[in-house]
Amino acid sequence: MKFSRTLSIISIIVVNIALDQISKVLVRQYVTPYKTTELIGDKFILTNVENTGAFLSLGSNLNPTLKSIFLLALPILVLGYVTYYILSNTALDKLSTFAFACIIGGGIANVYDRIVYGSVTDFLHIDLGGIFKTGVFNVADMSVMLGMGLLLYTNFKSKKATTT
Repeated sequence: MKFSRTLSIISIIVVNIALDQISKVLVRQYVTPYKTTELIGDKFILTNVENTGAFLSLGSNLNPTLKSIFLLALPILVLGYVTYYILSNTALDKLSTFAFACIIGGGIANVYDRIVYGSVTDFLHIDLGGIFKTGVFNVADMSVMLGMGLLLYTNFKSKKATTT
């Protein structure tokens, strides 16, 4: 049986949402809030925190109206438009379509958390000494970052192909 393009896109989005929500359910159930657990030495750390803002808690101090606009309404509109765009633009290459589907899945998962819980559960932290250090993040954030990285890659790849 051959998957249709639309079914493939929806499947990628649903898998991203499911992986994120399953991981968050497990973290909420089994990881004590704000307790740090070293998974791989002090390099890969598990910490259950609730983020009331966006990336790196940006916007967590906004008043409730602005927070609703910037962390709920605007993301829902953007995610709706991007979903429409990838479903209707059949000329979009497969890697870009996959990238956008990852971004949509991660975005929906975090918006869902904001609606249901009033915050987003973050739990992963990487600290490679002075070389590389992250804030606390979750699977949805990884989906969004993977999607963004793939879009950058496809953009540079296509620009290089047009200049040669």
